[in-house]
Amino acid sequence: MSPTKIPVLSQHAPAPSPLMSQGIISNGMLYCSGSLGIDPKTNTFVPGDVADRTVRALRNLEQVLIAGGSDLSKVVKVTIFISSMTHYAKVNEGYSRVFGGYDVKPCRTCVGVASLPLDAEVEIELVAAV
Repeated sequence: MSPTKIPVLSQHAPAPSPLMSQGIISNGMLYCSGSLGIDPKTNTFVPGDVADRTVRALRNLEQVLIAGGSDLSKVVKVTIFISSMTHYAKVNEGYSRVFGGYDVKPCRTCVGVASLPLDAEVEIELVAAV
């Protein structure tokens, strides 16, 4: 028997491309596609630095989690892609604004890549329990 896949869509996060879902619930877990630091109201990158865009990307993902019946406290794995390792400290700064208060932090991987969609500095995906 194949697992059920339930798509998740939040109107409070940037719309996904037609090639993907914002999130999928399967086997009690919510898998979220990568998110950029884009303001869903203006569809442009938020002003500020990489820390601010890291926070916005995580807040966008939070909206997908909420739409799927989860929240940031249930995140088990975060994967961060950055266009240069010079952004690492600022990404950590923004990340700590969101996850710093949790006693149990999610597992995390941060990977430097050659480039990201729309020339973003940071893209974040995550997995959470439902």
